Formats: sequence, structure tokens, C-alpha cells
Amino acid sequence: MKHYRSLILVCLTLQLALAGQAESLSSIFTNVASAPAVLPRRPNIILITTHGLGYGDLSSYGQVKFQTPNLDNLAAGGIRFTNYSVGGVASSPVRAALLTGINPQALKQREDVDVTLAPDEITVAQILKKSGYHTALIGEWDLGGDGTSGAPWNKGFDEFGGYFDPADAENYYADYIFRYTPNQSYDKATGKWIEWSPAQGPPTAGREMLYANIDGKRGQYIPDLYTKAAMNFIANSAPDQFNHYRPFFLLLDYAMPRVNVAETIRTGNGMQVPTDAPYSSEPWPQAEKNRAAMIARLDGDIGKLVQQLQKLRQESNTVVFFTSVGLPKKTGGVDPQFFRSVLSTNDLRAPMIVNWPGKIPAGQVSGLKWSPRDFLPTAAEIGMVQVSTNLPGASILPVLLGRPSTNSSAMN
Repeated sequence: MKHYRSLILVCLTLQLALAGQAESLSSIFTNVASAPAVLPRRPNIILITTHGLGYGDLSSYGQVKFQTPNLDNLAAGGIRFTNYSVGGVASSPVRAALLTGINPQALKQREDVDVTLAPDEITVAQILKKSGYHTALIGEWDLGGDGTSGAPWNKGFDEFGGYFDPADAENYYADYIFRYTPNQSYDKATGKWIEWSPAQGPPTAGREMLYANIDGKRGQYIPDLYTKAAMNFIANSAPDQFNHYRPFFLLLDYAMPRVNVAETIRTGNGMQVPTDAPYSSEPWPQAEKNRAAMIARLDGDIGKLVQQLQKLRQESNTVVFFTSVGLPKKTGGVDPQFFRSVLSTNDLRAPMIVNWPGKIPAGQVSGLKWSPRDFLPTAAEIGMVQVSTNLPGASILPVLLGRPSTNSSAMN
């Protein structure tokens, strides 16, 4: 019955604009690798990252011009942090810090903008995968392209759908998505994915065209595709008796509400969104209406993911982290001060919400000072995995569970 249920979910959650596209994309993020030996029951972990979302962009953090009810509910059911800092670095070092536990400032010194992970840099995905988690990345990677040591499949991700290049990732109507799955191989001659066998050599990755966006068309909004793919992955990876209750780790990286630089150059408004509703009648600059609409759309996507967890009875078995890897900037026709997205130019805090029903006491607000480097040790402790004690960060799990903690790992 599980296989029939999964098939129905795949069909419902990955319908795209054109029939040919639907056929080629219908199996994205549906590949569940063979189950490992029975392990202790452990929770799923979802890390949702955004880009360009400020501390003051959520109504639970004080926004008054628009509302974010789904994210507010996520915070009300868990813990909202008021002193989580991403530091004054680019988004790539922040992403690297989240995954490796390395201080973002050290990564910035190595490469100012784009970080390529070295072969010996171990990610949280590798750690969790080795201990039995099924892992997936949906969205922007930006830590090493195809053919490098930092490619997602070299850093612990069983499945990947998204973009390496920030310029591609910030195009909300890109005409392709880069895809990697362990059980399929991309046939360049036919442009389709076929079942892979060991005799063919290593599984391959490749671009899959999104025909609804070819030649400048705007039939498929990329964040919508991310949400569908994430819901599909959650459904097909839900721990149950058929996969020995194997938990999953999902990194879901939305570009929203980051500015599209190319669109800014072309039109002066870099905030790409299908519609500025529900703020069309507001007396705001058009770019600000678009940005608010993007955040509202993001909030709706989070609501859909939570509903999927509830539908599959995985909500109490899943820890959800929500944050931003980059702060808003005055560009693309928007000003961070218009919505008070950041409280001051020196304020480097980002929103950070953690939700785990039944484990994290609801309605908490914490002033704990912490940073991206603390995520890896936290996720490892949640997954019951030992990690190196030489990492600069520390687990905040005691704080999540309402216990005292001596951790004060602020960015330095």
C-alpha cells in the first residue's frame, strides 16, 4: 500500500505547466535508497534557509505592515531566537558554516564571496547520512559546482535539485534545474532520466529543462517547484516500518526574497513574483509591494510544508529550523528601512525559529547568542551522533529542550 500511496502523492505534488515537463520531472526527489539496519528512533531534521530576509520581516519579530501567520504559528509552537547572528559576511560562508560548523569569519578570510568545500571538510549531511539518515538538498548550493570536491553528492546529499550559480538561483523563472539522484542516470541523448545500474558507472547529474520557462516565458515559479519537491521528498521519505523508520535530513534553500540582479538591470525592479497580491492596492513603491508579496508567498509555502508533516503524522517527529543566510540590502528598488527589515545597519541578526512539537516547549522566546557554526553540533546531537570536540560551535539542544546551557557562541 505504501508504494501506491507514494505514487499518488508524486502525481499530486509535482504537476507542472506542460505535459512533457511533468513527465520528465515527475520523479524528482522520489528515490529512497535501500534501508539500513534497524536504528534507534530518531527525529527528522529540516533546515529551511532564505536569503535577504531580515530580522524585522516577520510579524512575530515586530513587522506591522504585513503579516506572516504561518511562520508566526511555527514560532508560537516552538522557540523564537532574538540574538541569532549571521555576521557581516556573504551568504556562501554562512551556508558553509551551517553545514560544517566552521566560523564564517574564517571562511570569509579564505574566500571572500563563494566558498568551495574542500575534500576534508565534513558536512552535517555526511555525518547524518553515515549514521543512517536519508538526505536531500533542494535549492541553491553555492559551495562547489559539478566536478568539484564541494559538489552536493560529495558532501553527503543523496539527492539534489537546484542551482550552483547564484545568478541562476536568483532567477525565479530559470529555464532549467540541475538534478542529481542516486538511482537514476541522465540520458543526454533523450533528455530523460533512466534507471541506473552499477554497470553504467557512477550515477550522473545534469540539467533538466523547465519548458514552461523557455524563451523568457514565466510558466513555472521556481520557489513553487521547490515547495512541491520538498513535499514530495517528505512524503516518500517518511519513516515507517517499510524503511525501518529511517529518518531524513532535508536542506530546503529558498532564494526568496533576494533581489534578482539581472531583472534589476532590465527593469529597475529586482523582486520577481507572479503577482503583488495581496498588496496590490497599497501605496508603496512597486518593488516593495513585490517584496512583501514574496514574503507572503514564502509564508504560505511554510504553511504547506507544516500541513504535509501533519498529514503524514510526522510533525512531532520532525525538528524544523527556519532562518536566513543573508540580510536585506538596499538594491533592486527596495530599501531595508522601508519595512524596518533590519533595525540598524549594524544589526547583523537574522530570524531563527525552531519547532519540535512535544519536545520544544511552545511559546518560548530566547535571547541566547548563537550563530551558524552552532547548527552542526546541534543537529548531530539531535541525531544522536558524536562529532569532533574541536569545532568552534556548540550544541544548543539543551536550550531547545528548556534546559540550562552554558553556550554563548556569538559570532566573533
